[in-house]
Amino acid sequence: MQDYGSIAIMPITGKLKTTNYAVKFTHADERSTPYVYRLNLASQKIHAAVTATPRCGMMEFTADAADSLYLLITPNSDTGEGYIKADAKNGEIYGYNPAHRIYQGWGQYAGFKGYFVIRVSRSFTTKGTFAGDEIFTEDSIKAQKNIGAFIGFRMQKGEKLYVKIGTSFSSLQGARKNLNAELPGWDFNNTLEKCRQTWQRALEQIKVVTKNQTNKRIFYTAFYHAMQHPRLYNDEDGIYPKFAGNDQLERIVNGNYYDDYSLWDIYRAQIPLFEILRPRLVNDVVQSLILKGEQGGWLPIFPCWNNYTSEMIGDHSLSIIASAYLKDITTANVKEAYRLMQQNAFDIPTQQEYKAGKGRRALASYIKYGYIPLEDSVKDAFHKMEQVSRTMEYAYDDYALSQLSKKLRIDADYQLLIKRADNYKNVFDITTGFVRGRMQNGDWIKTFNADIRQPYITEGTPRQYTFYVPQDVPGLARLMGGRDRLENELDSIFIKNEYWHGNEPGHQIPFMYNFTGNSWKTQREVRAILANEYNDGPGGLGGNDDAGQMSAWYMFAAMGFYPLNPISGEYLLCSPIFDQVSIKLPDGKKFSIITHKASKKAMYINAVKWNGEAYTKNYITYGGIKKGGRLEIFLQDTPCKNWAARVKDQPKGLQIQ
Repeated sequence: MQDYGSIAIMPITGKLKTTNYAVKFTHADERSTPYVYRLNLASQKIHAAVTATPRCGMMEFTADAADSLYLLITPNSDTGEGYIKADAKNGEIYGYNPAHRIYQGWGQYAGFKGYFVIRVSRSFTTKGTFAGDEIFTEDSIKAQKNIGAFIGFRMQKGEKLYVKIGTSFSSLQGARKNLNAELPGWDFNNTLEKCRQTWQRALEQIKVVTKNQTNKRIFYTAFYHAMQHPRLYNDEDGIYPKFAGNDQLERIVNGNYYDDYSLWDIYRAQIPLFEILRPRLVNDVVQSLILKGEQGGWLPIFPCWNNYTSEMIGDHSLSIIASAYLKDITTANVKEAYRLMQQNAFDIPTQQEYKAGKGRRALASYIKYGYIPLEDSVKDAFHKMEQVSRTMEYAYDDYALSQLSKKLRIDADYQLLIKRADNYKNVFDITTGFVRGRMQNGDWIKTFNADIRQPYITEGTPRQYTFYVPQDVPGLARLMGGRDRLENELDSIFIKNEYWHGNEPGHQIPFMYNFTGNSWKTQREVRAILANEYNDGPGGLGGNDDAGQMSAWYMFAAMGFYPLNPISGEYLLCSPIFDQVSIKLPDGKKFSIITHKASKKAMYINAVKWNGEAYTKNYITYGGIKKGGRLEIFLQDTPCKNWAARVKDQPKGLQIQ
């Protein structure tokens, strides 16, 4: 997710420069932790450090030699906008940087700004503004390219300068209030320690035991990454910019308001991880989605920049909201949530709304044909075409809403939606055994190669997307010709080296062997992915982390269970890489996973126990985890072809709905 509304603060020693001031540094000169970042700028003879509170930052600059020190404060506006003032009388530098939309409505003003209020620990007399290399004596400047303000000091060797930055998406007053509330003093070390304790409490919620320090580092780095989004938007008093508004403000009374939901990604594993660890956050996430729907008129498809984007395909706010209600996580108004979800699933937006990014793309075609035909090129979308992938993801989202309809006893909707959950079958060509582009008259596109990227598939090949049926893997197996055929097709994607872990549509694929007679292949493939796609050095992720999804996948897989179908509350088992995992649940209970290995290299499950009793299923449930307990997994060196091979020990798919 991009930064926006941001500012840059740069220390300059010696002579003032407002352009070409970048300095070289080496990674040996930096130290990065979740709670403090330190950097030795040797050429500047400055040691810099930064720590944070939820809405504010604090910096420490230590002079390694007596010299002049200037701070350049730059609103990072790509559009030549923004405003900044160096107010020596009140000891503040403040301003704003307007945010702009991308994807849908590209370049339009997003309806809010990044506001900042900065204070320094010493009074400043040297000050000014600049635009590029032009320097001005005026104390404020706005609406020009490369603008900024500078303040200057004379520093003695060993002297420290502290900088506090309050931020807000709502107003300068909001930034000032946040600064006063969260950073009232100047104690950098105390602020750092509070930040350290915050992250310590968060990361110690899961404790892993292993002698493999590399795996441990990867796991906790993934944990840290998984908690970066969604983005906190409201000020400490609850004020936040209205969704898809125009500098209008709202106030949230209970909880926090969040934005930047990479929905195509995070519904798969990142949000399910929070459902276990931080259900209160999930409640806020759901409440925020509902507020967006109320304020903008439609539930968003991919809300970023506090706006509609329609950046990716699917309608996965339905998955997140439905899952929270089905698991009794959220207390948000279910009637209002259902109204908005129902609208997304059934109603066609006006042309004006559609162009603004509201509503499902190509919904009219989807409802009419039961799939999106190739004649519909899906205009007014950042991702055009991709008709087959859209059909399959809408089928999953319809399944998600159907389950909430069922719980709420809205039978008419349930009957319609559960049939639409089968729409993936309408783009599955039984003659080839793969999903395939289809015309309005029902004909399949004539040229076809399952292993070449096609315009009707999102970021992948027909072979890869054929496996995107999280709501009904058994149904997909029947379409293919049975469990053995499903297993053979899963084999093919790995034999052809076509499994692509760096992108989300295939994240469920290795776990799908749990629906065949050879669950041990899930254990083999997941272990290979953990070993080959992640490490603790540069390039440690096989692809874009996508707001924490890639990292959350690692966490689940490394612990030994994964939510292939997030709505169902079922987690498919694989072999943990840790000796022990202990999860502190929010209500004080504990869920533990104990791994018993026949040897150091053992990775194949031959038995499982739940609270001391033999357990034959190859999945566990949210309800079981929530109660707390002890899951023991026994591993041997060679594949165990009997464990969980029976259909009755595997998830059932749509046939039991």
